[in-house]
Amino acid sequence: MKRDSLGSLNRRDFIKTSAAAAAAFSVFGRNLGAGTAPAPGKSIVVLIKTKDRAQGVKDALRLLQVPALEGRAVMLKPNFNTADPAPGSTHNDTLRQLVLELKTRGAGKITLGESSGPPQTKNVMDDKGIPALARELGFDVLNFEELAEDGWTHFAPAGNHWQDGFSLPRAVVESPFMVSTCCLKTHGFGGHFSMSLKLAVGLTPKSIRRELHSKRDTDMRKMIAELNQGYQPKLIVLDGVDAFVDGGPSTGKKVEAGVVIGGTDRVAVDAVGVAVLKELGSNATIMSRKVFDQDQIRRAVEIGLGVTAPDRIEIVSSDAAGRGYSDKILGILKEG
Repeated sequence: MKRDSLGSLNRRDFIKTSAAAAAAFSVFGRNLGAGTAPAPGKSIVVLIKTKDRAQGVKDALRLLQVPALEGRAVMLKPNFNTADPAPGSTHNDTLRQLVLELKTRGAGKITLGESSGPPQTKNVMDDKGIPALARELGFDVLNFEELAEDGWTHFAPAGNHWQDGFSLPRAVVESPFMVSTCCLKTHGFGGHFSMSLKLAVGLTPKSIRRELHSKRDTDMRKMIAELNQGYQPKLIVLDGVDAFVDGGPSTGKKVEAGVVIGGTDRVAVDAVGVAVLKELGSNATIMSRKVFDQDQIRRAVEIGLGVTAPDRIEIVSSDAAGRGYSDKILGILKEG
């Protein structure tokens, strides 16, 4: 992509990027399940009913039919805001299985990238045992806190709510295969929920997060969605084996949800996740609003990041238990 002298995507390339994101409803949507493919304009989300994270990740990628990666480099973004136990942060079992699945499909260099906060990223990585896991499984670790100025790409899309736009790591923006893995939880500090859209905050320089949190009562959730215009994950895996139905993002009221969710569309994945929180019984910010009326989702729809309505989502499961639960979640989505 062409960039101006300030390292920003120029307007033409930004529009192309946004259009590609809107069109990429299901990049793996062929012969899913019993030989079905998503209808035009719809997005496939897979929902695995399980308490076994490793098996859930394996089944999700199988149902999504993630293709052979043929040596492509992979950027992997976890939820390491802190080192708190899942769903406070990505469970190492989820991360391990995801790396193994990517390697099985022929991935080239795999890089885990993150910027934690407020704790120092290095400390969070160490507390979670990530350096040892990286040596064992053979992946690299990139601490976004340590990036030089030329390691960032600046964005200032028209109509965004960031005072001076925002920056994302160049390695993420230019990644040939970006993978996001998130948790299932509410967010008690203004985000309302923290899933795949909210994961983008961990891609920003820490210096601009003060602006985000200063607007927690006004534009914070819109700003979260807008960050997602700068990059396009090819795969999203949401670990919902455990969930926070109140509090969050680091600690909260934890319940067993028993799901692993996968997809390629951040709007669809988060919509299904919010519907699961509703089914579990969550706090007022989740229960009192329709799923597509949640600020993060509504803004993401406005800027073309994914599906536009509940009836644009198809849920695929691996067994009778999953299909029964999926029917319940689809009902919640349609009711709001």
